[in-house]
Amino acid sequence: MHSSLRQLCCTVQKNCHISDARHGTDYGLCTYLLKMREFYRWEHGIDFNTALTNESVGEWLTAREALWESLSEDDFSLLPLQGMEFDPFDVESLNAHLEPLGLVYSAGYGLKNKPLFFLGHLERREEPGGVTVWVAGRELARDLMAPAAMCQGDRIYIRQESFRRLLWEKLESWRWHRPDNALGRAFANYDFERDLEGSLDEMAERELDAVLLHEQGEYHAGLELGQTWNDFLSDLGHSPAELMARAVRDHWADCCVTLPVLIERRDRASIHFYFGSLSGMRETLFPDLAAAYEQWHSSDDWLLLEESVSRGEDHWSSLAAQLLQFRELPVSEAKEAVKNLVEANIL
Repeated sequence: MHSSLRQLCCTVQKNCHISDARHGTDYGLCTYLLKMREFYRWEHGIDFNTALTNESVGEWLTAREALWESLSEDDFSLLPLQGMEFDPFDVESLNAHLEPLGLVYSAGYGLKNKPLFFLGHLERREEPGGVTVWVAGRELARDLMAPAAMCQGDRIYIRQESFRRLLWEKLESWRWHRPDNALGRAFANYDFERDLEGSLDEMAERELDAVLLHEQGEYHAGLELGQTWNDFLSDLGHSPAELMARAVRDHWADCCVTLPVLIERRDRASIHFYFGSLSGMRETLFPDLAAAYEQWHSSDDWLLLEESVSRGEDHWSSLAAQLLQFRELPVSEAKEAVKNLVEANIL
């Protein structure tokens, strides 16, 4: 790697460490340890078929937490490239210089207002329907949290490597007890026992299309809600109200785009995976959809899913618009108002 790019990569990774230092404790202990094990696997280039030893991971974990402690008060660094310096959130300007080099960079905010950064090889760039989709392959720098996709205005970033690792984590968790559930039904469409790597590739390619559908739904919702919504989320950060508001918008995006397309395609594998991944606040707020899935699985009656999704689109779009009425309230009052309204509108 050219020295200029190596310096850029190291600086992006340092910013990732600073973000992780501030937010590493956002996870429960089990989730944190699982993510750290897989972060260790990524950082050391270890394939999925190789078992990790507790000793090696433990030593690395101790060193990593010490590094985070040393960086926790640092500010994010400017990103150096070709004699210039870029603000770490000036994604558009930096990508204008990185794209000719076959690289792509992203920066934004995730759950609990956590800054997210990554730098990777650019596989391709597409422009379907008013948005620009950047598809990244092998990643050179990343956070502990590595979302498979992010929608930022009219740009969507898809992270193939991160998504493939997410599938691996879900497969490993499911294999502990192998329950007959939606996730197991999704995995049953692939031959993971005899061809782990090939099955991960096949599943990642298929399900990344569904991820892109969700991000297109996010883009549609963003056109309706505007920047005001993002500012409002920032104000709600680190609260149950933020998680609720994000779940409302996620459901709107999926009822608007993701699920209608999967249902139209009769894509059973992706529908199983969607419901196998439905958890946390999203699952809590939309029991009608989970019930429709179980009834569909038993009866193969697609109308059950279609009707639930249609109800959801109307419900969640209306609720998201209502939440914005609280944006002028003091933050503490807005958090309580969001929480009360969402809890009163579980579908």
